[in-house]
Amino acid sequence: MLHSRIIPSKPAMVLEGKKKNLIITDIHIGFESSMASNEIFIGKNSTIKQTIAEISEIIDDEKPDSIILLGDVKSSLKNISKNEWDEVPMFFNEISKKCSVVLIPGNHDAKIQKLVPENIHMISPTGMVEEDVLLTHGHTMPSENFSHVNKIIMGHLHPVFFQEDSVMNGQRVWVTMKTEKDKIFPNKSGVLEITIIPSFNRYFYATHRKKYKKSISPIIDKVKTASSAKIITLDGSIIGNESMIKNVI
Repeated sequence: MLHSRIIPSKPAMVLEGKKKNLIITDIHIGFESSMASNEIFIGKNSTIKQTIAEISEIIDDEKPDSIILLGDVKSSLKNISKNEWDEVPMFFNEISKKCSVVLIPGNHDAKIQKLVPENIHMISPTGMVEEDVLLTHGHTMPSENFSHVNKIIMGHLHPVFFQEDSVMNGQRVWVTMKTEKDKIFPNKSGVLEITIIPSFNRYFYATHRKKYKKSISPIIDKVKTASSAKIITLDGSIIGNESMIKNVI
């Protein structure tokens, strides 16, 4: 049986059964290009080196058999930016020295196969199943072939908590939801748990909702009302329930 746990103070999860997997999503390597267009400049290679160091530290602490990346490793949508040509292979080469790497591509990972070294296990964007858990980016609807699962772990939505009178305003958060399985898999009954992992990119936060562009997921669109939900800070504190989902996704 698989056990999942949030790593304290990190936007990362461990999924452990026969093997131990580290789950991370939405790194968005190369995002500096879009920031530069808004006249916000960050030093060359500074964030990618920081990201590699942070993930390497988690791997050293947890010693997983593999790291599973739930998509949006790169940031540009349709092409490969100048930064991405250099930084994405650098990222994969450094992380793969630590453990096996599995990539489930996201909607920002167009043409990423040109950047992925041969030792990286790149699979279908529809996701992968570990026992009764579907791991997917979250930008596509799951296939009926996955209808036996009881849990979906996804990224894509970059959940951030918005409440201007709160000290947590603008901070990345986790979201877990429970809903009827037939909302996602029409021919199945029972309860389905959905966990949305926050973006690993520490710069993906904001203090004003109107300045933070949210993504849209067909999975969450089908789950308009969750029977129950928890909104959890990076340090593991529960700060909200299903009534506050609109404040984060």
